[in-house]
Amino acid sequence: MAWDVFSFIGTVAFAISGAIIAMEEEYDLLGVYILGTVTAFGGGALRNLLIGLPPTALWSQGFLFQVAIISITIIFLFPNHLITHWERWGTYFDAVGLSAFAIQGAMFAVELELPISAVIVAAILTGSGGGIIRDLLAGRRPLVFKREIYAVWAAVGGLFVGLGLFNNDIALYLLLVVITSLRILSLIYHWTLPVKSIVNK
Repeated sequence: MAWDVFSFIGTVAFAISGAIIAMEEEYDLLGVYILGTVTAFGGGALRNLLIGLPPTALWSQGFLFQVAIISITIIFLFPNHLITHWERWGTYFDAVGLSAFAIQGAMFAVELELPISAVIVAAILTGSGGGIIRDLLAGRRPLVFKREIYAVWAAVGGLFVGLGLFNNDIALYLLLVVITSLRILSLIYHWTLPVKSIVNK
């Protein structure tokens, strides 16, 4: 049950975030659908390649593709004055998508009985992979490579799942809330990772 819920939440959240960024970059209708879909499924595709699943496994998610298309269509039809508030509330979609997919990716790796290191990597790739592809296609520097704490939260979620600390549906939903909250708090309070520059200014 939790697997399906996380898949649904992550798909909706990332499809919307990808579509909105495409509209910010003034992509045409096809571009909006492509970027939204790639954002929603890119992380899972990268994870599958890493753990040896065939790329065609992606196409077994017919229902989720429908969910993504519907989500993109709804956000595309939203009034422009609501879309322009993306900077204020749109990052929450990205935070939810990151958390849901990170947990889902970790669950997937645990089910395959992979080592804890692979569980953490699967969480990071599933949680942030779609966002990385989205930002690259939109000509932006990926969030994961900025000072913002982003993929770290995916790794934390993967670690907790891999250690078996959250091993039932209620606990996993609680972890979703915790990881999402930490991501949002890191934005509000500008928590950052250390940066070392070798460029003389």
